[in-house]
Amino acid sequence: MEFEQNKVIDEGRQGEATVVESTTPSSNGKRLYVESYGCQMNFSDSEVVASIMTNEGYTTTRNIDEADVVLINTCSIRENAETRVRNRLTEFKKRKSDQPELVVGILGCMAERLKKSLLEEEQLVDLVAGPDAYRDLPNLVEEVGSGQRAVNVLLSREETYADISPVRMDTGGVSAFVTIMRGCDNMCSFCVVPFTRGRERSRDPETIIQECKDLFDRGYREVTLLGQNVDSYRWNLTSKGEIKEEGKPTTNFAQLMEMVALISPDLRVRFSTSHPKDMTDDVLEVMAKYENICEYIHLPVQSGNTDVLARMNRGYSREWYLDRIKAIRRIVPDCAISTDIITGFCGETEEEHLDTVNLMKEVQYEFAYMFKYSERPKTLAERRFKDDVPEDVKSRRLNEIIDLQLQSSLYWHQQQIGKVKKVLVEGKSKRSDDEWCGRDGRNSMVIFPKGNFDKGQYIMVKITDCTSATLKGEVVSICEPAN
Repeated sequence: MEFEQNKVIDEGRQGEATVVESTTPSSNGKRLYVESYGCQMNFSDSEVVASIMTNEGYTTTRNIDEADVVLINTCSIRENAETRVRNRLTEFKKRKSDQPELVVGILGCMAERLKKSLLEEEQLVDLVAGPDAYRDLPNLVEEVGSGQRAVNVLLSREETYADISPVRMDTGGVSAFVTIMRGCDNMCSFCVVPFTRGRERSRDPETIIQECKDLFDRGYREVTLLGQNVDSYRWNLTSKGEIKEEGKPTTNFAQLMEMVALISPDLRVRFSTSHPKDMTDDVLEVMAKYENICEYIHLPVQSGNTDVLARMNRGYSREWYLDRIKAIRRIVPDCAISTDIITGFCGETEEEHLDTVNLMKEVQYEFAYMFKYSERPKTLAERRFKDDVPEDVKSRRLNEIIDLQLQSSLYWHQQQIGKVKKVLVEGKSKRSDDEWCGRDGRNSMVIFPKGNFDKGQYIMVKITDCTSATLKGEVVSICEPAN
């Protein structure tokens, strides 16, 4: 997912760009500036990159003016994302005229897809590293220092960076992303991820549990388990559920989530993203079993029409999706559900668009990430279908579902007024120094008056007011630690 060329009905943690910083002393005098665009996976990857470079003696910095190496972690899922990154790289190219020794590199999905253009034709960067080549970054920087342009975009079937302890972006120690798997085996016709991130592979569960334990011991109180499709996480299991190596333990996603939840009742657990075709009841049953597993699921539908879903190669029908929604409502009754929707996909008729509108009315999502279709090179859709929905029609349909989602988000927030919610304090509100903010288990942002509490504490807040984006309330108590 990429959150610029869309309309987001959620005050999420994703910003336009995120910069990584650590306080590890430098042993080589060099400073590294890392800037990330796109989805949570990219932000998590940037923390891995910072760790690798820190171990080589670099100190990360938020001040680009003092950087010796600049790395941009990119997203290639939408054209607008690539345009923004190109503009940023052009700025760095101008900077190099005054600082010729500056090393500029591009990482991630866009790097893999546009390596030749960026490195040779446009000469916007000195090095290119794909998502599976981050261990090679110190060598690539060294190659640039010897006067060469450096590239490594080889994809791996094994790389998970399981042994690397990431440098955390959230220096306040509240929330952290933990990548449990990499790559994707789904071939959605609109998506470039299988081509830029490679095949699906899961991390050893023991390394995941240890990382989460370490985060909790360092004061973090929330982890988000990340994967392109977390529900297909499997350790020592094939996609058909068969054991790969006899005598070794197996772990599926439901079991992994339970293992993380058992670390401590004070460690809140989230996950993203789920694929409807793999969302099974056992995951929902584990969610219902543990209070510290957040009652929130991001379940991208993309379209409410079965024929469009078939053209998208999503692997499920409208009816299958709605059955999964019913299962969520039955097993986890207070669960908030968000989604992704694409308007104007190849061949989408007005009737097919109205099926999406009607599905949104039936489900009533709490949040939604909504996009106009943007054709991406090398995808199945580019090869098989014509991008034939006019831009003005795409925009009109997008605005229709945005308006509908605003109503739905407001409805759900209004239902929370008068309730007392358990909120994890994240820090000061962006709007006022007199207010603080945090999230409840349903992923709603809650604003409340500044008080005598700290980031990372749990508090009970009575909801008194709301907008379509936030809840507002008064603190009624501070929760004591469970252990």
